[in-house]
Amino acid sequence: MTMRRGAGSKSALAALGLMFALATPAQAQIGPIKTFRDWIAGCDNTKSCTALSLPGGTEDDIAFLRLDRPAGPDGAPTLALKLRAQKLKPSFAIALTLDGAPFPAAGRLLPATSIDGEVAEITIPPAEAEALIAAARKATILTTTIETESFKVSLAGSVAAMLWIDEQQGRLNTPTALIRKGTTGTAPAAPPLPVVASKPASGKALAKAEAAALTKAMRAEIKRREPDSCEDMPEGFTDTDGAWALDGTLRLVAIACSRGAYNVSSQFWLVGGRDVAKARPAPFEGASGKAASELVNADFDAKTGQISFYAKARGLGDCGSSGSYGWDGKRFAVLQWSEMSECRLIPGDDWITLFRSKGSAAN
Repeated sequence: MTMRRGAGSKSALAALGLMFALATPAQAQIGPIKTFRDWIAGCDNTKSCTALSLPGGTEDDIAFLRLDRPAGPDGAPTLALKLRAQKLKPSFAIALTLDGAPFPAAGRLLPATSIDGEVAEITIPPAEAEALIAAARKATILTTTIETESFKVSLAGSVAAMLWIDEQQGRLNTPTALIRKGTTGTAPAAPPLPVVASKPASGKALAKAEAAALTKAMRAEIKRREPDSCEDMPEGFTDTDGAWALDGTLRLVAIACSRGAYNVSSQFWLVGGRDVAKARPAPFEGASGKAASELVNADFDAKTGQISFYAKARGLGDCGSSGSYGWDGKRFAVLQWSEMSECRLIPGDDWITLFRSKGSAAN
């Protein structure tokens, strides 16, 4: 019987396309990050944005500004000054100057506290924050003074970074813009926070000997497929390999393939039972390793079904990327992603978030 291609077949094809679209997981939208002279800015998948001033790069004691702003008409900016120095008092006061002139204009000291004696965060009040943002159009250096010690914060690139954030959030020429303000219009609503399922490993935990045999077989299979893609690890170092039962038949296998002074890169594979010949790479969105299945300094938690990673771009750990993935029963989906593309002494806690999600239990 020959089917005539007409309205009915077109409808069937459209329905099939819709079913495929619904069955195919959406790709995570990891946000952009961009450098503007001595500032860096980035936004996540909900258009929540952050801008940071970049320290000089060689000082042990540093100060930097951090501006955060959520998307949407009611998203209000917050501005904080962060310090890292030796022997900070539990409570102290700071004086600010803009290009040598007292700021705020009256030269009022701002109170500050430090919990651990090395790190302090000073939230700049909204009125002063607005004044500082406006002054950044012309000012070049914000100087922070604690008693006899001073820290300099460059404002070069700050206006461009904030203008870029306005553009990302759809605020240009509206009253809520940071830089290019208008008299009418509103910023669009923030995109919804995606719900990403994370399913614990439900299979019976593998015995030590069984896991060792599986990782040994997987390492041999990798060497057979692509001999140069994975280094042999020294004796005693293969305890970084691992194998876990994701369910009754599917196994997750991690093979350490390269190591350096501060990073260990591992390939992750999905194996049905013990058949490594049919193993397939576990793809990670946003990863840049071999077949996008390689993560750096990664750790799998079978209780949550989540893999965390922390890829250092250098030993100080002040640049690179970090985040986590969750197993949803079919794939590892991005749960969180932070990044710092400039090696300028910014600590990991202040790396810019480029993707975030709301977790849920997978069915």
